Amino acid sequence: MRLSPHAPPLAAPSAPHRRLHDAALRTAAFLAFCSLVLLALVEASWQPLIAMDTEIARTTHRWAVDEDGLTAAFRVLTDWVWDPLTLRALTVVVAVWLVWRRSQWWPALWLVAVVAVAALLQQVLKAVVDRPRPVWPDPVDHARYAAFPSGHAMTAAVCCGLLLWVLHRRGAGRRLWRAAVATAVVSVVGVGLTRVWLGVHWLSDVVGGWLLGAMTVAAAVVIHERLPWLREAGSRSSANRRPRLRSRA
Repeated sequence: MRLSPHAPPLAAPSAPHRRLHDAALRTAAFLAFCSLVLLALVEASWQPLIAMDTEIARTTHRWAVDEDGLTAAFRVLTDWVWDPLTLRALTVVVAVWLVWRRSQWWPALWLVAVVAVAALLQQVLKAVVDRPRPVWPDPVDHARYAAFPSGHAMTAAVCCGLLLWVLHRRGAGRRLWRAAVATAVVSVVGVGLTRVWLGVHWLSDVVGGWLLGAMTVAAAVVIHERLPWLREAGSRSSANRRPRLRSRA
């Protein structure tokens, strides 16, 4: 069987794709380096880091005990709105939408796979590092598993970053994009701060979660741009849609 000489080659990415791939690769490498440095400092119980974590934790816990109303609001946000299960479920819903409305199976599977890998990485690091959480005589909240990295912070960074990437690939309008970025920033920063406020994480746990989450998204973008059948799925789906012709009376 002879292939048509006019068939478009999918293996060679365009210049914008190459630039995006290279930028994502550099970002992933930088974030991986920062994550390793922080992990080494946590494992070594570096005294300046421990002192900073302890001082911030004591101060915020004192505020959390005194401000009952604000603490209750933060518990609702962290346990329901920004809970990892909620954010993962939202990502799965978007993946289902990609399949149902756009027939984009590969981007949907990529989305779910990245979230699953991030969850696995998070649990493995918690088990390996096995860092104790803050302990208080009058706790305002409780949490399971080890402290480093913060699962809430890492999941928020991963899910929000992936959803922003989907919007970017779909060519979201300016207003929608700005609203989505603002929501993502508030969610990622907010969930991290609530974990420290509620006394279930050290600040370095949250920073570690943010770094690892951002690194995961950057690495996922590298994979997305490197695989032609995944990179071109969205553009082929858009190209295959034909505008409807209006009949004249």
